[in-house]
Parts: sequence; structure tokens; C-alpha cells
Amino acid sequence: MIPFELFGNSWQSWAVAFGLALGVFGLALLIRRLIVLRLAPRAERTETPLDDFAVVLARRTRRVLLLAVTLRLGALAVRLPLRLERALVTVAVIAIFLQAALWVSAAIDFWIDRRQRRTGFDPASATTLNALKFLGKLILGAVLALAALDALGVQVTALIAGLGVGGLALALATQNILGDLFASLTILIDKPFVLGDSIQVDDLSGSVESIGMKTTRIRSTSGEQLIFSNGDLLKSRLHNFGRMAERRVALSFSVALETPAAVLAAIPARLEAIVAVQSDLRFDRAHVKAIGRFGIEIELVYFVVGSNMNLHMDRQQAVLLAVLEDFAAHGIRLPAPPTAPTLPPDQAPGSRGARTIGGEA
Repeated sequence: MIPFELFGNSWQSWAVAFGLALGVFGLALLIRRLIVLRLAPRAERTETPLDDFAVVLARRTRRVLLLAVTLRLGALAVRLPLRLERALVTVAVIAIFLQAALWVSAAIDFWIDRRQRRTGFDPASATTLNALKFLGKLILGAVLALAALDALGVQVTALIAGLGVGGLALALATQNILGDLFASLTILIDKPFVLGDSIQVDDLSGSVESIGMKTTRIRSTSGEQLIFSNGDLLKSRLHNFGRMAERRVALSFSVALETPAAVLAAIPARLEAIVAVQSDLRFDRAHVKAIGRFGIEIELVYFVVGSNMNLHMDRQQAVLLAVLEDFAAHGIRLPAPPTAPTLPPDQAPGSRGARTIGGEA
């Protein structure tokens, strides 16, 4: 019987190598399965963050990456050609760093999500935390990529120096993109608006849905999504209605010219009483404003507490209906709209007797 050999290793050595690799791989999968299936239900019933964190890490563990590492461990039991051994080492190192990136990314997500649940939803905090999540993952990716290259024998110092020179040329070529990137950082730090704010940019308005690294997306009042470049957005005139503590409302209407002065003098006090009975309204003033051509003008000014547009319109409707009821109860008439003068039949347009400015038709 001819003994089996491969790369100078007997079948017993290969059996030990595959047994070691499969044993470690199976043990890792068993631990992962136990954590996901057994620990996860218990973690939902407890307030301790450690068991929740262990479940998150187990779910982010990838079988393919585990297999690449365990194959390298099994290969330690045999002698391999130099090129094959280097290939296994390279694959194992890449797998280790990819799995580390997944775990650290999961840790960042876990910390931010837990903080948001603990403090409740706050648009300003959510905007800042989303920025921290993006920047943290970006820095993480860069550090792990450099560490992986260094572990593989790449001269990282020379690579960084080369990237510095090339990065300058890249920055000049992509200055518009970088301008939007820095504008997004300005938005996230200075917070001229946050998620959920209702804003107006020039003649376009809507609520902020997302703040990205290049664009900000706004859901307009008519339903469509508006996409603004962050750089252009900061250069525009912004109206942030979400920061509005009160909304000032000035209502003007007219009453008939023949309304007695004593009745007019009592109108401001009754308007104040109408506003006072409405919730979320603060009376400012009411006056007989002017005598117009067709009626006497009355002006009522009040404030709506809050920035909600639906609340503003509901209260304005209630005030106007109450004003109409009050005027009807006190016999105050609104001025009739002016009507066009009627012409005699013989001067109506199109009649045979109609006259023109220049003489007879």
C-alpha cells in the first residue's frame, strides 16, 4: 500500500489539520447559535446591556470569515508551499479585520441606538448622533484598512505619504463635493435646522427628512421630495418654522359705513373676548383701523402658541366664525361688494343706440 502524501504531509497530518479546522469552526458556530437562540430571549427581558451587546455581536459574526480563520488554524498542523501559506495568511488577516470592523460597527450602532432609546427622540440629538455614527465608521474603516495593510507587510508610511500628494490633487478635482461635505458638518455642528423641522428655502418649503453628507432631503408641503445640495442650502435664506415659538396673526375685515360710533367702540372688547376663550391663543390688540371707501376697517392681532400650521388654521377658523356670529347678534352688517353701474338699454354694449366716446356708433 502506497502511503498518501500531499506537499510532503501524510494523510494523518491532513486529517489532524482538517479535524482541527472543522472542530474550531463547529465550536464557533455552536457558541454563536447558543447566544442567538438562548440568550436573545433572556436579553429582551432584562435591562442589563451586556447580554444585549453579546447578542448583537453574535448576529454580526459571519460564517465565511470564521471559516477563513479556522482554515488557517488547521493549516498550522501541516507544511504547505510558501505561496499557498502566504495566501492563507492573507485571507485570514483580511477576514480577521473584516470581522473586527463588523463588531466595532455593531458596537457603535448599539451605543447610539441605546442612547436614543434612553433619552427619547430629540431631533437635534438624532442629527448629532447620526453624524457621529457616520464619522465613527469612517474613521474605523480607515484605521482597520491601514492596520490590515500593515499586517500584510505593506509599507503604510510610504502609502500615507503618497496618498497625501494624491489627495491634494483629488481635493482640487472634487472641491464641490468636499464643499458639500464641510457644509454638512457645519449643519450638524451649528444646527440651523434638525430632522423634522419645517423650513422654507427661497419659495420652497417642507419638513426635513434627512441630512446627508452631500445633500439634504426635504418633504415639500405638496408631497414631493426636494433635494438640496448642502453647500447651496447654507448660501440660501432659510426660514425655520420649527423654531417658531409663536405665530403672529393679523386679521382685517370691514363693517358697513353706517355702523354707529358707539357700536364700533364696543367691537375691540368683544374681539378680545372671542380670542380669550380659544385655547393656544394670546390676544395682542384690536382697533378700528381706518375708514375705507366701502366700509370701516377693523384689525385684530393675536398670537398662536406654537408653530403647527393646522392648529393655526383651526384657531383662525374658530375666531372668524365667532366674529360672524357676534356681528349677526349685534346687527352689524358687513359692507356689500360694489356693483358695476348699469347702463340704460339704449346705451348697453351691442345695442343700436349705444354711444361711444368719439360720437355716435
